[in-house]
Amino acid sequence: MRLVRDLYVMLDKVNSEEAPLDLKVPETFDEFIWDMKNNDYDLRSFAFKLKATMESMDKELRSSRLSEQLNKHYAAIAIPKGLYCLSLRLTDEYSSNALARKQLPPPELVPCLSDNSYFHFVLASDNILAASVVVRSTIRSSLKPERIVFHVITDKKTYPAMHSWFALNSLSPAIVEVKGVHQFDWLTQENVPVLESIETQRAARDRYHGSRRPITSANDSPRVFAAKLQAGSPTYTNVLNHIRIYMPELFPSLNKVVFLDDDVVVQHDLSPLWDIDLSGKVNGAVETCRECAWAYGMNIFDLNAWRKTTIKDKYHHWVKENLKSNFTLWRLGTLPPGLIAFKGHVHPIDPSWHLLGLGYQEKTDISSVEQAAVIHYNGQSKPWLEIGFKHLQPFWTKYVNYSNEFLRNCHIMEPQL
Repeated sequence: MRLVRDLYVMLDKVNSEEAPLDLKVPETFDEFIWDMKNNDYDLRSFAFKLKATMESMDKELRSSRLSEQLNKHYAAIAIPKGLYCLSLRLTDEYSSNALARKQLPPPELVPCLSDNSYFHFVLASDNILAASVVVRSTIRSSLKPERIVFHVITDKKTYPAMHSWFALNSLSPAIVEVKGVHQFDWLTQENVPVLESIETQRAARDRYHGSRRPITSANDSPRVFAAKLQAGSPTYTNVLNHIRIYMPELFPSLNKVVFLDDDVVVQHDLSPLWDIDLSGKVNGAVETCRECAWAYGMNIFDLNAWRKTTIKDKYHHWVKENLKSNFTLWRLGTLPPGLIAFKGHVHPIDPSWHLLGLGYQEKTDISSVEQAAVIHYNGQSKPWLEIGFKHLQPFWTKYVNYSNEFLRNCHIMEPQL
């Protein structure tokens, strides 16, 4: 007991002292043990050796964790060569093939776009393959596919490729509309202050990713480091990430819509969502911690109820406040202002409608995945990336037609499990 007490006293002393300049630090703990066994050190030398060894190991572990976070981040935000190729080939097809440019939907079905007897789904994405899985899985899981209308919104750059894909891959009897943000007359800088903040957000991203600034400080923990990387994701400076806040204005004739993120898979018929009584609320969503938060990714929106609120104005207010604070309220992203703006307007729905976490919870229960109506790959490990969790990818890949000519020409192949 006395030896242990003396050791603690000595460790306290060496913590406040500088190590001898000639101190040789073992590279591993095994080397430290060997060193102790084969050399007759006094207690002070032992304490210095132990302290230096533990500090070295801690530094190595931290460096390893930071490298892991960095590698995973770049793997998550990089566009795979196959998806880049797919977008280029489909864009070229749009230019050269009249069939790829055909009107979506055909003229005789245009009235259905504002017909409230249909089930209207909205998807905003610049990822063609991911969007195709969302639309295809929704239609294949539906008991009434002939009553489905999909409104696919994309950016101006991706529009030709996205239009080509859905023009050349019919999902009849469902109806699909593809529209670029540049084709919505309402989406002007005057009506959408968020557009004004996009460049500011990109500048904020450059604080962490610009070549002139360090990506992290020496004191950042791996968790803080990962948060800064996540804040720098291009997703957060994309107007498509804000588009859901403008549903009432973009679809003035519709009463209800289901909004889906592009990293979900639909496994069951979603038409019963339209029968849920939202009790005057705007947003039907699965709660993630009672009233404090709710899940983005699969939401049933009552647009008539929404039009009677100030949700959009509150959203704009808090986005502006965050800009004024130099992003000290939250780094980037739409979830914080969304949670604030929708406070008091959310109706909780059964958790079985929407299972989250398949992009970061590797040990997600498979039986829960199989039972959920919508599964959500939120997180970095998207199913179309090499870092996707292999045992969770089949729930997504089953809706990809890998025999498609464009996929084959771009070497997009089914992952080997």
